[in-house]
Amino acid sequence: MTETVLLVGGGGREHAVARALADSDCSLYAAAGNRNPGIASLADGFETLDTTNPTAVRTYAEEIDATLAVVGPESPLEAGVADALDDAGVYAFGPQQNEARIETDKGFQRRFMERNDIPGLPDFEEFTDSEAACAFIDEYDGDLVVKPAGLTGGKGVRVIGDQVTAAEAKEYIRESDHDRLVLEERLVGEEFTVQALVANGDVRVTPAVQDHKRAYEGDEGPNTGGMGSYSDATLELPFMDRADYLEAVDILEATVDALEGYKGVLYGQFMLTAEGVKVVEFNARFGDPEAMNTLPVMETDLLDVLVAARDGEALPQLQFQSAATVCKYAVPDGYPADPEAGAKVQIDPESAGAATLFYASVDEREDGIYTTTSRSFAVVGVADSITDAEAITTEALERAGTDGLRVRWDIGKADLVQSRIDHMAELRGE
Repeated sequence: MTETVLLVGGGGREHAVARALADSDCSLYAAAGNRNPGIASLADGFETLDTTNPTAVRTYAEEIDATLAVVGPESPLEAGVADALDDAGVYAFGPQQNEARIETDKGFQRRFMERNDIPGLPDFEEFTDSEAACAFIDEYDGDLVVKPAGLTGGKGVRVIGDQVTAAEAKEYIRESDHDRLVLEERLVGEEFTVQALVANGDVRVTPAVQDHKRAYEGDEGPNTGGMGSYSDATLELPFMDRADYLEAVDILEATVDALEGYKGVLYGQFMLTAEGVKVVEFNARFGDPEAMNTLPVMETDLLDVLVAARDGEALPQLQFQSAATVCKYAVPDGYPADPEAGAKVQIDPESAGAATLFYASVDEREDGIYTTTSRSFAVVGVADSITDAEAITTEALERAGTDGLRVRWDIGKADLVQSRIDHMAELRGE
């Protein structure tokens, strides 16, 4: 039978999922709080609704007779949208609310790792009292990372010794309205991500990706939802070796075993340190931007994964092009602290040339597409090398123009990638 798939979410990540399903034997429908023009052009139907309202999502799924669903963002997972879909007989490829706590509650995440002896756990403490947290900073021998326990869209973390001083961190704690905080040792190394498709006890991993959270060139400025990312033509990244990648996979597999019945994407954000791989955090869905690196080079039909997951079968082994990818986001001027909305987006799929365009948070009007206050669109280049993929991405952005927008042009550049290699060599004493 032809499957009817409901895609929940309207960002760049979901546009990548829609593209991955567009040529499959399925009818694709989408529901999001914003009308993403890229998704709308690929879908048979698009409903604008509150994706954190499980009843609204379930009602739309029933209206279209959905047989499968993919829940993209973390907020609907936290709200129990996957639970509501599963209860309605629509298999949701995404964890239910309780399992999604591996992302949505950082305190639970760290306690879960500790309780189940998951490798890669940093030293940590959880606090509900701000003054106790501040006292811990004064007492701790070394730098710490301050993390609100709940979701913050990638913008809530403060790193002492990098982003802020100890005094600034304590001021942030005292002024914040977060009821729980996790303080953990600052990990020094290079971050990378491995995403896994998970169901029926199977863990199917994807190539490593490095995201760039900091807003400005040279890894300066505040954290963002992610300014862009790159992957190599191999499973690992240039600053890693295969053993490092496999160590991260072992951590993912141990986590899935402990979660018992997890389904969907499990995204491990790791830090490669001189002592090995440590866990920065887990996410319960595809990364954004990392999905835009992974899905365009995945040769296995995503629909085949979804159907096997629902039917209780072994997930297909994933096959990928031997190609590198570079993704760069265009964001409004002032993002993330004081973004300016309303700039007209000049790029379209035709003007992207050899690159692939993924719309994210934009406003489609009668006279064109305009920026909002979040990340606007991403452009992805695919080539035999990171250098060539970066050139494709840059050419597309330069040709289209970025008036009223900002791009981290250094992502994927040879000197920045080499600095990662040199950094790890120095940490390892090579």
